[in-house]
Amino acid sequence: MSDKAKYPRRLIEVDLPIKRISAQATREKSIRHGHISTLHIWWARRPLAACRAVLCAALWPDPADPLCPEEFREAARNLMKKWAKDHLALLTGDSYRDFVGYQKKPDRLDDNKELRKALLHFIADFSNWNKSTDQNFLNTSRELTQSAHEALGGIKGTKPLVVDPFAGGGAMPLEALRVGADAFASDLNPVAVLLNKVVLEYIPKYGQTLANEVRKWGEWIKKEAEKELAEFYPKDSNGANPIAYLWARTVVCEGPGCGAEVPLMSSLWIAKRSSNSVALKIIPNFEKKRVDFEIFYDAKSKDVKDGTVKRGSATCPVCGYTTPVASVRKQLKLRNGGAKDARLFCVVTTKPGQQGRFYRLPTEKDIIAITNAENELNKRKKAWSEDLSFLPDESTPSGGGPGAGRGFSLHNYGLYYFKDIFTPRQNLALTIFAKLCKNVSENMDNNLVYVSVLLSCVLSRVQDLNASLSQWANTIQAICGANRAQNRMPMVWDFVEANPIGDAGGNWLGQVDWVIRVIEHINNINIQPGTIQQSAAQEQLLPDDFCESVITDPPYYDAFGYSDLSDFFLVWLKRSLPISITNNFQLTSQGLTPKSLEIILDPIPKIDVSRIQDKQWFEEQMQIALEQIRKILKPDGIGVVVFANKSTSGWEALLEAILQAGLIITASWPIDTERINRQRAQNSAALGSSVHLVFRPRKYPDGTLKTDVIGDWRDILQELPVRIHEWMPHLASEGVVGADAIFACLGPALEIFSRYSRVEKASGEVVTLREYLEHIWAAVSKEALNMIFKDADASGFEEDSRLTAMWLWTLSTGNGKVESNEEEEESEEEESEGSKKKPAGGFTLEYDTARKIAQGLGAHMDKLSSVVEIKGNKARLHSVSERAKFLFGKNDSLAPKQKKKKDKQMDLFKELLADTEEINRDTGDISRPEAGNTVMDRLHQAMLLFGAGRSEALKRFLVEDAVGQDLRFWKLAQAMSALYPSNTDEKRWIDGVMTRKKGLGF
Repeated sequence: MSDKAKYPRRLIEVDLPIKRISAQATREKSIRHGHISTLHIWWARRPLAACRAVLCAALWPDPADPLCPEEFREAARNLMKKWAKDHLALLTGDSYRDFVGYQKKPDRLDDNKELRKALLHFIADFSNWNKSTDQNFLNTSRELTQSAHEALGGIKGTKPLVVDPFAGGGAMPLEALRVGADAFASDLNPVAVLLNKVVLEYIPKYGQTLANEVRKWGEWIKKEAEKELAEFYPKDSNGANPIAYLWARTVVCEGPGCGAEVPLMSSLWIAKRSSNSVALKIIPNFEKKRVDFEIFYDAKSKDVKDGTVKRGSATCPVCGYTTPVASVRKQLKLRNGGAKDARLFCVVTTKPGQQGRFYRLPTEKDIIAITNAENELNKRKKAWSEDLSFLPDESTPSGGGPGAGRGFSLHNYGLYYFKDIFTPRQNLALTIFAKLCKNVSENMDNNLVYVSVLLSCVLSRVQDLNASLSQWANTIQAICGANRAQNRMPMVWDFVEANPIGDAGGNWLGQVDWVIRVIEHINNINIQPGTIQQSAAQEQLLPDDFCESVITDPPYYDAFGYSDLSDFFLVWLKRSLPISITNNFQLTSQGLTPKSLEIILDPIPKIDVSRIQDKQWFEEQMQIALEQIRKILKPDGIGVVVFANKSTSGWEALLEAILQAGLIITASWPIDTERINRQRAQNSAALGSSVHLVFRPRKYPDGTLKTDVIGDWRDILQELPVRIHEWMPHLASEGVVGADAIFACLGPALEIFSRYSRVEKASGEVVTLREYLEHIWAAVSKEALNMIFKDADASGFEEDSRLTAMWLWTLSTGNGKVESNEEEEESEEEESEGSKKKPAGGFTLEYDTARKIAQGLGAHMDKLSSVVEIKGNKARLHSVSERAKFLFGKNDSLAPKQKKKKDKQMDLFKELLADTEEINRDTGDISRPEAGNTVMDRLHQAMLLFGAGRSEALKRFLVEDAVGQDLRFWKLAQAMSALYPSNTDEKRWIDGVMTRKKGLGF
């Protein structure tokens, strides 16, 4: 039995054009028509561009590797030569220029490194959404996949098997099928399994026939639903068609002697566009103890008042009293959230032959229709006799705690059951559409019973746009869904109700069209069906040593409560799907998605979950899942795990599980997949990328686990900085910096450590992963500093300079931006209510991240209180203006404060400087301050002098005190100028100081 398995490296273990792939992945976020994300909401979806590129690079060997089979080299060489000859016009940028060279000199591709380069170019171009259905790209990728499979020992005529045990929305397995592999997808969540069935089985099997049937039966459902619902959504007498209804929950004012009805409205804007600005005016009605409304057009900001609710407290327009948030919650709790008796305040309409949206106040006709709808709902409920309840009385998530449960605040407002999330008319409409979806399966050939599954996806889209958690987006005059693929289900005060039988917005036929586009897109790529199964990742799904690749996107620690989020859709899917489908669902005793084996961190006790899902639970269960992955992988197989959690604890939990499962990490690649302004990206070093960790099973060639390979700690510590030094410049060349670069270094660093079953010190003590990670952070920090200061010796700067530079670098995104503590927009959710304070200025990191950086730099945060503030699990780097009192020795009352208006801030600076420094009676200018103790202190003093407009004092400070004679001063200024965000005072001030350098003779 050989000690080392012999296999060639795959492309993904050597190189990946991450800059170009990232560009396509982020672009894909705005692509809608035909994308699988528009079939049904799923959370934290991976862009298809990234999945496609990663799959190709993982399945194809590196032709420049000495162990690469010659058969693959020859096939790849011929395909790339053919591409240079026949398909050059399909390429762009660097790919096009290089392939022009291959066209002129095909012999260049005889060089295996050039062949590797050509394959990487192909992968980068194939990641483009516009090329994803191009038959030339599809055929070539499939030929390369098949050639690689057979050259690496696969049976001729078979395809490599790609397994995804956390299949989610189906991106990974779909792309595996697209590039010519077989796919096995599994998930614990029945909603995920249903989506994968649609994408990987039903559409590939029935194709255009399925699209035609969905269109036919979708139109039938619309006609039938209209017969039952038309009276409850009456058209206007002038021919206008209502498309949306704007509502506000209400409370009773608790002001002394008032008792007026207060509509809870976050904003009085209805349409906020330069071409169409419409707003509401609230008119207090003292006699009736309520308010009336008036709609006015061409609204200007100065004419539009604030809403009635702020941070959960409601201000009465009648008496001015503010009912506190606790009372608002209490009142709504008694009325199950208040959707049933909310106040309708505006109706959105369209008019035949006219463009745009029109707005009017509700009429008596509208109110009568709403009342009649509630009566009809009650009538049907009384007549209901089936086993499953007429309305979804399954419990909503309790939430309210840390971890994945923090995003659910519904119980605080009395929304205990899913039926409470909808108004009576919404519940009526959804029950009718659900019944009609179910009826479709009874009126057609059993072979096409899956049409009803696609129609249920349509219902999910309608449901998301038609709940009391849906909102009216006044800037685009459209409906935003209740779930919106976010990681929470927040309470909203004013909401929108769509007209499902209308002609715009959240109507039924519009959603049918979205689903049909997905069917047609997948049909165009001509794939064979995959295999789908509902099961937990901890269960062994396949035989040992069975598959070539496992590529998966597991849960991100505490980021998403997938089961709780998907219950929102499951309760209506159960009422719309045929029994032949729902009978296969594995559900809890409450009829909801399984949670007992869900691998997330969520310490909120749940029904059917016997153990708290804490950090230990996550690590244990993730390790079990990864052990199953290692078992089913062939000895020469390869895997990829995608992870995007920002917390060091989340990363440590995953990495520990990977290593304990017997896997060797061989590479890591950050690919931009997240929006800069996404949730959880604010005020922190959140990843702008999803890091793709590449791994191999630590197996002998016969498939048995290597457990006797011992590593020497001294050798590892010697190799680590060399590996980081080689890797960081490559990342920088691809635009990867900051937190993304730190986590991207984990792959090459952990490859050294994870190749051993354990690592021992000379004493025999076993080295833990946590201890090794500390050394990784130190190596990365030192290497980053060398890059930041370029030719300067970073050790020549004091620890405050080193820490500040590394801190800002960690927060940088690679686009010249730093995520600073900007004031967040207020939301209606639980977390933003009550006494939450506005974030301070400066730059925030998770405390453990800051601690690791400081430790790696030899800096002591406890001794740098003028630079860093630590509160709980956060550490904040002070802004320069906050440091003024330390640098100029004044008390708190005179320290510069952050103000919105620059002139007020400058007055404060002038006051501070005038009070702390002696005025020169001859020149009228102030003398310079006493120079600070460190280079950074002196740089910040110079910046503040410039910001205060004290040019003479700045000149004397730099020249007469010889502060500018210190080369480190200007080197630090240059480095910090590149690190400070472009929209900050720090950036403006430091650049101002640097402009004085040449004029002062330095």
